Amino acid sequence: MAKKKLSQRLFATLLSIIFHGRPWHSSTSSKGGSTAATFPSSPMRQNHHRPMADGKLAAERTIVVDVDGGLLRSSPSGLFPYFMLVVLEAGGFLRGAVLLLLYPLLCCVGIRGDTALRVMAMAAFCGLRESRLHAGRAVLPKWFMEDVAVDGFEAMRGARRRVCVTSMPRVMVDGFLREYLGAEVVVGKGMKVLFGFYTGLMEDEEVILDLEEKKIMLEGDAVAFSGSLEFFRHPLSHCCKETYHVRPEDGATQQALPRGKYPKPMVFHDGRLAFRPTAGGTLAMFMWLPLGVALGAARLAVALVVPYRYATLILASTGMSWRLKGNRPGPPPGHGGGRGQLFVCNHRTLIDPVYVSVALDRQVRAVSYSLSRLSELISPIGRTVRLTRDRDSDGAAMARLLDRGDLVVVCPEGTTCREPYLLRFSPLFAELSDDVVPVGVAVETAMFYATTAGGFKCLDALYYMVNPRMCYTVQFLDRVCTTAVMGREVHSRDMANIVQRKIGDALGYGCTMLTRKDKYLMLAGNDGVVKANHNCSAAPPAPIGIKNM
Repeated sequence: MAKKKLSQRLFATLLSIIFHGRPWHSSTSSKGGSTAATFPSSPMRQNHHRPMADGKLAAERTIVVDVDGGLLRSSPSGLFPYFMLVVLEAGGFLRGAVLLLLYPLLCCVGIRGDTALRVMAMAAFCGLRESRLHAGRAVLPKWFMEDVAVDGFEAMRGARRRVCVTSMPRVMVDGFLREYLGAEVVVGKGMKVLFGFYTGLMEDEEVILDLEEKKIMLEGDAVAFSGSLEFFRHPLSHCCKETYHVRPEDGATQQALPRGKYPKPMVFHDGRLAFRPTAGGTLAMFMWLPLGVALGAARLAVALVVPYRYATLILASTGMSWRLKGNRPGPPPGHGGGRGQLFVCNHRTLIDPVYVSVALDRQVRAVSYSLSRLSELISPIGRTVRLTRDRDSDGAAMARLLDRGDLVVVCPEGTTCREPYLLRFSPLFAELSDDVVPVGVAVETAMFYATTAGGFKCLDALYYMVNPRMCYTVQFLDRVCTTAVMGREVHSRDMANIVQRKIGDALGYGCTMLTRKDKYLMLAGNDGVVKANHNCSAAPPAPIGIKNM
């Protein structure tokens, strides 16, 4: 037995000298005298979880992060969903069908390989106008942030300088990495542009790469973080003093970053898709669309023709449901039924007043700053009162409705918000009535968002109808007395903040001081004022900072 162990040890030592250039060492564990093999240290260190979890991996040092394999969680579809988002949001459904048909070929050549990457870039960008592409800033950040791995995020904390390396076109990730993760440099491939249109061809940006190589070499203390072995062929990885590699198959590295740890709240994002467009999900969407269009037309016909109490039952059987949380409000106290009631509602979609009307089982009058002719035509609650953004005339218009005894629904946010946040409430409503009824609304959709900032706003209601299933939740809250505002004891702005906080607490949403203008500047590059002849158009994006209340 001793001779056998000796021969095994000699054989292992010989293999170690051949493959590693030095002898193999053994150490005896403290339990049972078993032998545990230890190999020589390597510049590539694996599974260093503690330094990353403590945020000390690159403390006061430069860190080079592999975005595809280290920062973002690995997926069987690779980068395909991100390119499909660009295709569907910027190029349309026909271009998306082409990319989906190419998916089997991409799998054959390797979905994570350079060839597949270039084919997806060609399908996604070829022919798109450079000035109209806003997916990288308005659409993709939401999906990137939901894919950020905890270890990848923690690795970047405390770094003196953050350099991000990606194989994706830089236009797709640059806005997200700089705006939300504080990256100083993004190294990736550029997209060639000819006469203002993308050609679909990718090119290396040698100037940026050369400058970063020189900086990192001069610093001498940079570290690299990656989850893929391909990253170690990148020139910047060779310039780093240390390189940390985390295996993608390790479940601990695949934990998504919780929303509470986001470095900046994800309040605004655009795009129609409410699901991650993997190959399977995109195929299901295309299979559903013909049926969805027919079902949406039938739903719209039922909503326009059948009375509420019967229509809601019919629509619920098709997947278009709603629920009332709490009780309906009673008549206003101290009013003999002559003056109307003002309902203050947070804004999720254009259909909010419709469901408030359904929950009340009574007709309401909705006021809106901008509404397309098509949306107004198919509204089941009648004509919407248009506001002009002139404070005096808007206040007079709503006061006339209340004096007439109407139930008026106003959304003081002035624009929709998809995420669990409330935008700043305009204080005008607090000056129009002795008491208001706050209404919290929440909406769930399975396939499409019913709002847009940079697309065709006239199709918002139709996109909602096409969803396979959706649900509205309406919650009437206790009345808020606003007589103190009428007597000038409380400022109307303070009262608006009270109502905002009351709705936010009921829904579990965060309250911000962001406005309609902030949203449209970030997502569409304009101030959100829709002109009469541009009801279905938008302009290119521009970045803004985000403020919190």
